[in-house]
Amino acid sequence: MNITIDEDKCCGAGQCVLVAPEVFDQRDEDGVVVLLTARPAEDQHDAVREAVAVCPAAAIEVEA
Repeated sequence: MNITIDEDKCCGAGQCVLVAPEVFDQRDEDGVVVLLTARPAEDQHDAVREAVAVCPAAAIEVEA
């Protein structure tokens, strides 16, 4: 799994951080998503897929 983020799309809702805090964080100044790891461990894949699903801005993309 490889994750990419479109920071221009991110609205700072923080849903990804709530679902997968080991993979995503937010910048303090504007709330935009910060990717902690582009290639998460296999045990985090389900949480990452959920984060993609709940992102209101569709700013997260995942390649298998």
